[in-house]
Amino acid sequence: MLKRILPTAKDFIKEIVQSEDILVDATCGNGHDSSFLARLAPDGHVYSFDVQADAINNAKEKYSEPNISFIHDGHENISKYISSPVKAGIFNLGYLPGGDKSITTAYDTTITAVNELFNLLTPGGRIVIVVYHGHDSGKVERDMLIETLSAWPQDQAQVLQYQYINQKNSAPFLLVIEKLK
Repeated sequence: MLKRILPTAKDFIKEIVQSEDILVDATCGNGHDSSFLARLAPDGHVYSFDVQADAINNAKEKYSEPNISFIHDGHENISKYISSPVKAGIFNLGYLPGGDKSITTAYDTTITAVNELFNLLTPGGRIVIVVYHGHDSGKVERDMLIETLSAWPQDQAQVLQYQYINQKNSAPFLLVIEKLK
């Protein structure tokens, strides 16, 4: 049976991560991905970003893995906090589930974060982006990401789009970027 988008996203990370790797959750939200990454790399470290203090505080309350640094800042500022090589990162674009739906990710900060994270990636490292585009800003972010990533040099990165075509137009889809060199 075909897997849903989120389990597939996690599989793309699982297949490359080793226990000592540095990982990034670029959109902490409720902390589920941060915890998942921390368990994948128990001897490594996870940097988890969110612009909403409520998200960071909720994640800290739910998850107490000692190898997670929760950072109350935008993902576009990744390079202010990380200088070590990163093996993988994950984005869940859209808004905080259960939170204020008027606060959403936006293309300009997301593409800055993707570029910064890509520069930190080790060869063979991956950025996994789950795109929720069932709202107005999500549609803009979706279209701009596809346009920008479609133009990335093929000798530096492979970019995969994974989605189900027989579901509603707003169903999430997955973008995977793998650094080649």
